[in-house]
Amino acid sequence: MFKRLLLFFSFALAPALAAPSSPNIILILVDDMGWGDFSPNMKGQPEGNGPAIQTPKLAEMAAFGVQLRQHYTAAPVCAPARASLFSGVHQGHAEVIRNNSFDAALENSHTLAGVLKQAGYATALIGKWGIGGGKEQGGTPQTSAAWPTKRGFDYFFGYHNHIAGHRHYPKEESSIDPDTHCNAVWDDGRVITEQLDTCYSTDLFTARAKKWVSDTHEATPDKPFFLALTLIAPHARLAVPSVPYPAGGGLKGGVQWLGTPGHMINTAEGAWDTYIEPYADRAVWQGYAEKRFGKGAADAMDAAQRHATMITRVDSAVGDLMQLLRDLKIDDNTFVVFTSDNGPHNEPGAVGAIAGHPAPRQNPAFFRSYGIFDGIKRDVLEGGLRVPCIVYAPKLIQQGVVNTTDASQFQDWMATFAELAGVPKPMRCDGVSLLPLLRGQKPNEGVVYAEYAFGGSTPQYPDFTPGRSKHPRGEQQVIFFRDAASGKLLKAERTNMKTGEEDFEIYDVQTDTHEAHNLAAQYADKQDELRAAAAYNRRAYDYYRDSESGARGNRCGGFRSYDAQLVPANTPAAVQQGWRMRRVAGVTPWVPDFDTLPNAAAAETVTVEDPLAAELPAGTVTEFRGYIELPHDGVWHFWLTAEGGEGTRAYVKMHNFQLIDADASYTPGTAADCSAAANTQEALPDMTGKKGVPLRAGLHAVTLTVVQGQGTPGKLRLEWQKEGGPRVLIPAKRLFHQ
Repeated sequence: MFKRLLLFFSFALAPALAAPSSPNIILILVDDMGWGDFSPNMKGQPEGNGPAIQTPKLAEMAAFGVQLRQHYTAAPVCAPARASLFSGVHQGHAEVIRNNSFDAALENSHTLAGVLKQAGYATALIGKWGIGGGKEQGGTPQTSAAWPTKRGFDYFFGYHNHIAGHRHYPKEESSIDPDTHCNAVWDDGRVITEQLDTCYSTDLFTARAKKWVSDTHEATPDKPFFLALTLIAPHARLAVPSVPYPAGGGLKGGVQWLGTPGHMINTAEGAWDTYIEPYADRAVWQGYAEKRFGKGAADAMDAAQRHATMITRVDSAVGDLMQLLRDLKIDDNTFVVFTSDNGPHNEPGAVGAIAGHPAPRQNPAFFRSYGIFDGIKRDVLEGGLRVPCIVYAPKLIQQGVVNTTDASQFQDWMATFAELAGVPKPMRCDGVSLLPLLRGQKPNEGVVYAEYAFGGSTPQYPDFTPGRSKHPRGEQQVIFFRDAASGKLLKAERTNMKTGEEDFEIYDVQTDTHEAHNLAAQYADKQDELRAAAAYNRRAYDYYRDSESGARGNRCGGFRSYDAQLVPANTPAAVQQGWRMRRVAGVTPWVPDFDTLPNAAAAETVTVEDPLAAELPAGTVTEFRGYIELPHDGVWHFWLTAEGGEGTRAYVKMHNFQLIDADASYTPGTAADCSAAANTQEALPDMTGKKGVPLRAGLHAVTLTVVQGQGTPGKLRLEWQKEGGPRVLIPAKRLFHQ
């Protein structure tokens, strides 16, 4: 164990080497595909509820893997969901991208790609990014603070800005703006859109992904790779391919990258946006449309066939990529995740009308894309948050398992991928590894938390609870909790919040999938506890965006009406002076979750009466746990200084939220503050980073972990200031433990 951690020193100071057994990892993220668009999810549902889209390749993948039927996105809309996925934090801790702050720059911290790159992986993003910064309708590697290659990816091919990601034919649907590069498809820093005649997005990105996987495996067969394939279907305008999907798949069949300008892929032929999949049960769909939509049947059928064709294309693309893994004989050592960024949309073509290519409005009710739930994109109801999820890795996890009882969320993938790569997860990460669950062992219990704000109300569809459209959205918040008596995992939900003092509605979404039966009366004594749990899992937003960095001019995207609420104190039964401490030898390239270190179980726990006076040996990781006692209610500011040589870094959590990030980009010996906008860019410096933490007087749980760099021992300096008072060292008499 100790030798393994010593190997880890090289991660911080030199190019990394992955363990020989580290599997390849492929993350396939689709855009706006609902839980009900994955056919196995709808199998066995009551008849008479409309037709279903068949997804045979995805079903085959699921048959040899694990279906996570209660997997949740971080937010019910694109940008914040992706920000949480790639940064490993839920929306309570996302520092920049919340609500609809599209194209803001993902903070410069540890990312999925960055963690795996440090672990020795080749990394690539192919598809849509949308969280890179720069102009909302454009951006370049020079003007965008969070360009994918600045966030851990070695290679990027695709759409950088989110508006471009509404267009399935990058050349035909609209031209590139030479100043903003809107609609541009980038290939490793070059714009190649003018070369992409008749390239349908699903085919284009799949073909390029296949080419990258083949080339990477051939060039470095012993080096693991991480591919994020972020397809944009079935998002936005219901655009369809130009020709049928080619037969076969893998190395010789399916879509192929040709690389010839004007004919980049083998499906770049025919008339664009014309091919409709010839479904065998099309007559059944027609009868259903006539019965349900009457005079609107023709429009309903047009939208339905287009939507179904887009889903089928995604299904074919996934099957094609899976065949490639078999052809390369790496399917046994590749961990594949398929999921969607949020629930289904009901939008018309977001890019406007194009002559000869109408854009019918998507109707998620036709195929019940929202599944057996209420809610769509932008709702925190199950239909907006719960997404299809398949995990395929036959030699690493169970096969043919359908899990319906364990909830998971986007931030869990960082913890899972870190464990696969043999490295500890960053302490900043809110997730837990899903490997025990996927292997049929006792699962880790993680946090499922969401917050999102949007105007209007949930639309009313015939499958939804009557009166659902009278349910306004507004400020929305969700946190799951486990009932101690029954063991059930229950969903606590608030919408249209104004103060943060509102009670939660409570639902057993295992049995009440439409969230029609509010159980709050049965849990009246839980409301204060739930309000506290929500407060313990979030930070007040602290980021003001420079309006010059985005076309929308949205200077912020995540302030909440309840940000000023005082976080309640803990009430432990009895406490003693000092903090509890654990320590192991080693240096890591990020502040780790101590329990995920390879020799954490062997670390002795001792009490340190004055941890701020303790010397931290060079080349160690030290964790302190305890409480800070605040003498007064109010807004408090905190600072941490970690002395030491290169590689010294620290991270502080209060309750479950980030208090101080002295990890990514930290310079040893400097004071890091409690801003909830650490490591952000494109911000207004005179406005960002000013907020303290509103706290009740009393004991507040704290975890402080320090990586002490090689060569130089050090000490910590922890300061506080009640707003309006002096900035002073936190006295040892205010530090306690149980």
